Amino acid sequence: MKTVLFTGSAVALVTPMHQDGSVDFSALKFLIERQIEQHTDAIVVCGTTGEASTLTVKEHLKVIEAAVDTVNGRIPVLAGTGSNDTAHAVEMSKQAVSLGADGLLLVTPYYNKTNALGLVRHFFSIADAAQVPCIVYNVPTRTGMKIRPETYQKLSEHPFIVGAKEASGNFSDIAETACLCKDALTLYCGNDEQTLPMLSLGAKGVISVLANIVPYQVHLLCKAFFDGDLALSRNLQLQYVPLIQALFCDVNPMPVKAAMNMMHLPAGECRLPLAGISEQEKARVAQALQGLSLLSA
Repeated sequence: MKTVLFTGSAVALVTPMHQDGSVDFSALKFLIERQIEQHTDAIVVCGTTGEASTLTVKEHLKVIEAAVDTVNGRIPVLAGTGSNDTAHAVEMSKQAVSLGADGLLLVTPYYNKTNALGLVRHFFSIADAAQVPCIVYNVPTRTGMKIRPETYQKLSEHPFIVGAKEASGNFSDIAETACLCKDALTLYCGNDEQTLPMLSLGAKGVISVLANIVPYQVHLLCKAFFDGDLALSRNLQLQYVPLIQALFCDVNPMPVKAAMNMMHLPAGECRLPLAGISEQEKARVAQALQGLSLLSA
């Protein structure tokens, strides 16, 4: 039986920044403690939402180390260590494991896209080197390539490739993947607006941007489903649709950082080339937050 890294809600945590653009490690610890207090089931650092692509290697590893130290074993910590350079991903993954990460989140190669054979060899190379549970990440709108169900089936044969974060939005492929892989691959939702539908296909949870804003509610959406309270799970899913849409009105994580700043949560700005959202988009985010009574007067 393969490891299930977590069940429920894992926050795709932002990386907070100081005004000068450096990583704010005090804020990072504060945000992690807030997540744990509000029952988040796992922490994911250095993913897309964590701006991994604009962190230096030193910063990347320091964020992982700070997360592991702050969490101190209370919930799992997953580190994003994917790359379009297999050798670099292998090295980053080994370093993350040495720092105490419980598992790895591995995005598909991007820009220098590969074929199915290259994808399998890429992920197998990382998993062979890391020797910890790995979740592969399918987000074709970002990477320009997707993992097909038959490729998932091959990936699931590796003992350390235990899960997939599915952000393709293609429910036909997701259903086929669940059918082919069964318990050999744990599925996680990668799109907040689709959490409940994916749970209904057997997913064990969500890796969530929304959880940066409302950690307990995303945890509860999943918990309610697993407890058999489908009405509550559905109500929570639908209640947060306007906010989810606002959080993706522009390139992630620009809107979610803007929302957190409005809520006086220490997120800071994004690093270039992410230049922040427009005033019109800020108004949309603020309206969505106000509609849920998430902004103080």
